[in-house]
Amino acid sequence: MPASNPERNDSADREIVAVRVFDAPRELVWKLWTDPHHVAQWWGPNGFTNTIHEMDVRPGGVWRFVMHGPDGTDYQNKSVYVDVAPPERLSYDHLSGPLFHSVVHFNDLGDKTEVHVRMVFESAELRNKVASEFGAADGLNQTLTRLGEQLAKRSFVITRTFDAPRELVWRVWTDEHHLQQWFGPKGATIFASKNDLRPGGTYHYGMSHPAGMEMWGLWRYREVDPPSRLVFTQSFSDLNGGVVRAPFSNDFPMEMQATITFREHDGKTTVSIEWQPCEASETEAAFFASMHESMNGGWSGTLDQLGEYVQHCLTC
Repeated sequence: MPASNPERNDSADREIVAVRVFDAPRELVWKLWTDPHHVAQWWGPNGFTNTIHEMDVRPGGVWRFVMHGPDGTDYQNKSVYVDVAPPERLSYDHLSGPLFHSVVHFNDLGDKTEVHVRMVFESAELRNKVASEFGAADGLNQTLTRLGEQLAKRSFVITRTFDAPRELVWRVWTDEHHLQQWFGPKGATIFASKNDLRPGGTYHYGMSHPAGMEMWGLWRYREVDPPSRLVFTQSFSDLNGGVVRAPFSNDFPMEMQATITFREHDGKTTVSIEWQPCEASETEAAFFASMHESMNGGWSGTLDQLGEYVQHCLTC
């Protein structure tokens, strides 16, 4: 049985409550709380990591994931959403034990957001047990601190699902000849493409931009975990692979870190891209955040082309 209705006034002895104000707009906080790729980066107390199997943020939708403890213990979690009102409020029943009902409010404070979390348990005894044995109150506060740290990065994230197996999507993302056929915004042409796919290796490419300019780009690989994950720094470059400023603004960060994950389910592959500045100044970080809409357009066009190219590879 899910916990009792959290809106009742007699539940104070059954609650764990936390309130935190974040220096970020409400839409961004909502996105980091409801996008599975974002949630996997910060959910849980210090030292925990997550594998999210499904996150269907709608009334009746299921959120199912595994929390990996720092001691190696896995904790299975299943919740069902009860109320979803973007970007103001959501609630869910946690059904995998301990049983509780959680209500999260996102209060708009202009450039800041107040998040109010209430976990309501079936009894005061269960609430006290969870608080004393599992440190639930402290764990919730640590979780919100980790969210704040993630928000401070001002990451850009975009996700797309392709009707193709993961091995194929990985191959067209990591082979220099495939990359040359689809990478870049719509209308761009890759005229040079050389990829050394290994930690410490680089991908160096030349691109003719539809705006009429020629530019070079450079990836420096940090992690290569086929076929599930790539991590690399990304920058504009010169012909010889030296890092240079963006041609459109001196306020754009010199380098970004890109984390690309490839997840397969029922024969389809979901690609998630997270882009965040590396060692950026406050001015650079703010400029990067201001360009999210533009980056969404550029990456959307690039992923459209990837989808078309993957389908071509399936039929050729």
